[in-house]
Amino acid sequence: MPETISKAVKKPAKTSKAKTQAQGSPAPAKTPVAPQIPRPAHRPIEYTEEIAEEVCWRLAHGESLVSICSDDHLPHCATIYRWLIRFPIFCEMYARAREDQADTNADEILAIADERPPEFKDDKGRIYLDQTFIQWQKNRIDARKWTAAKLKPRKYGDRMAVEGVENGAAIKTEDIGSNKFLEIIKNMEMSKRGG
Repeated sequence: MPETISKAVKKPAKTSKAKTQAQGSPAPAKTPVAPQIPRPAHRPIEYTEEIAEEVCWRLAHGESLVSICSDDHLPHCATIYRWLIRFPIFCEMYARAREDQADTNADEILAIADERPPEFKDDKGRIYLDQTFIQWQKNRIDARKWTAAKLKPRKYGDRMAVEGVENGAAIKTEDIGSNKFLEIIKNMEMSKRGG
């Protein structure tokens, strides 16, 4: 069997503080180390109604499962998925919470859209809106629209309405997509402003 020979890696020689300060370069700064937060040795894996209700309540109010399970007193995501298989009652609660989460996301869309972006004035007195804020809000709205459409597709998803079939072909179809959803929201806002 051939022997493996390990080559010694040469380390660069350390320069002394006196030498680096004499040359005019600053001494290297020490990087701060974040304090380590002790995590519990184990998380709860026993199904309880209290934990199930807390998880479902937080899901329904818009939190993601990953952020919920990051709390130390709650089980890991994998445990939640096992509970969904083992406990039908929890599975029903979870499904209902996800549907409610879609409604929460849809409600948040209007709240985000109503936020007024910061205004800036230039030297001549012209008012400008913060374009990065507007783009950020647009991304937040798009993420909530996508999530709501995936969680509750019958209510918020894109769908095709077919009125009839003749010889295997659709007679009349209507595309009800996100543009229609935005149009409905705009009409609601215009009627609200109109008084």
